[in-house]
Amino acid sequence: MQRATEMLPALKERAAHTEKLRRLPEETVADLLASGLYRIGVPVRYGGLDIDYALALDVAAELGRACPATAWCYGLWAAHAWLVGYWPEYAQEEVFGSDPDALCSSSLNVGRSTCSPVDGGYRLSGRWEFSSGCDAASWLMLGVPGIGERNWALVPQGEYEIVDTWFVSGLRGSGSKDILVEDAFVPAHRILDVTTAGDGDWTGWELHRQSRYRLPIPALLGWDLVAPMLGIAQGMLDEFIAKTVGTMGAAKSADAPAVHIRVSEAAAEIDAGKALMNRDVREALDRADAGEGFTTLERAKYRRDKAYVTQLCLQAVNRIFDIGGGHGLFESDPLQRFHRDAHAVAHRDTLIMDLGGQEYGRVALGLDAEGRI
Repeated sequence: MQRATEMLPALKERAAHTEKLRRLPEETVADLLASGLYRIGVPVRYGGLDIDYALALDVAAELGRACPATAWCYGLWAAHAWLVGYWPEYAQEEVFGSDPDALCSSSLNVGRSTCSPVDGGYRLSGRWEFSSGCDAASWLMLGVPGIGERNWALVPQGEYEIVDTWFVSGLRGSGSKDILVEDAFVPAHRILDVTTAGDGDWTGWELHRQSRYRLPIPALLGWDLVAPMLGIAQGMLDEFIAKTVGTMGAAKSADAPAVHIRVSEAAAEIDAGKALMNRDVREALDRADAGEGFTTLERAKYRRDKAYVTQLCLQAVNRIFDIGGGHGLFESDPLQRFHRDAHAVAHRDTLIMDLGGQEYGRVALGLDAEGRI
C-alpha cells in the first residue's frame, strides 16, 4: 500500500496527459510493473506474490485517488492475472512462463464473433468492444460463443488487431478499444469453461493452492471494477476539501452549512462502500479457505453489492461536483475528470442497480435466478 501511495503524485501529474493520449503512458505502465503491485494477481508459481488477492483491490482504490484510468487498468490487469490461473497448466505456461509481468486485456462478452471447432481447437473470428489497457497487453481474454454456456479464449498478441474507437467522455485514459480477430486458431487448452472453473473444475486450486482458486469466478470477479470507483470518489472528496479549506468569510464555501452536510454525506457513502466491499471479499475468501460452497442467494448478494457500492460512490461524486462551483468545469480542474470518469464506470451494465441487483430480489423472493450467477 505504501508503494501505491508513493505513486500518486506522479499519476496525478500525468492524469491530463493520460486523457489526451487515450491510453496509459508507457512510463505509467513501467512504474506499475516496477512497483511489483501487478504481481499480487499473478499466481505464485509464476513469480506472483504470496499475498491475499484482496490487497489488489485496495491498491486499485488507492491509485484511483490520483488517476482513475490507471486504477481501472491496474484493477483489470490484476484480475486477469488471477483468472489466467484457472486455465489448463499449458496455457498458463504460455502466458507467464517466460514473463511474470505479461499483461492480459479482455472483452469477456462474446461480442460479434463466431467460434467453430476444428482439429485440436477452434477457429475464431469477430469483433469485441471495451478492451481496457489493450495497448500494453501481450494477451487477450475474449468471450467466445458456440462451445458451452460461457467460455473464454486466450489469444496472443499478433493474432488480433486493435481498432481505435475510444473517443469517449469518461475513462479516456483507459484505452478501452475494439479488438478484431480474423480466423485465428485457438488450441483447445486456451479455452476456459467459466461456469465450472473453481466450481467443479479445480485446476487452479490443485496447481496453486491459493484460496482465490477455490471459489467460482463470479463470486470475486467484478470487484476489480468497483475498487477504482471507490478511489474516484475518495479522490473527488480529497480534491474538493483541499480546494475549500481556508475559504472562510462571507459567502465562502468552507463556512456554508450546505457544504458541511455534503462533505459529511459523501464521506459516509465512501466509507460505507469500502466497508461493504471489504466484508464481501473477506467473506468469499474465508469461505474458499474453508472449502465451503456458495448458495445462489450468496452469489446474488455479491452481485447486488458490487452495483450498490458503485451507486453509493456515484452519489458521493455527484454530491460534491454539484457544489464544486464554476471552476470545477475547467479542464484544468481534476473535479470534472473525476466526475466524468465516475459516470463512465457506473455505465457498466452489471454496476447499474436495476441490472446488478435484480437477481438478489428474485432469489430472495423464492424465484429461480435468470441464468447462472
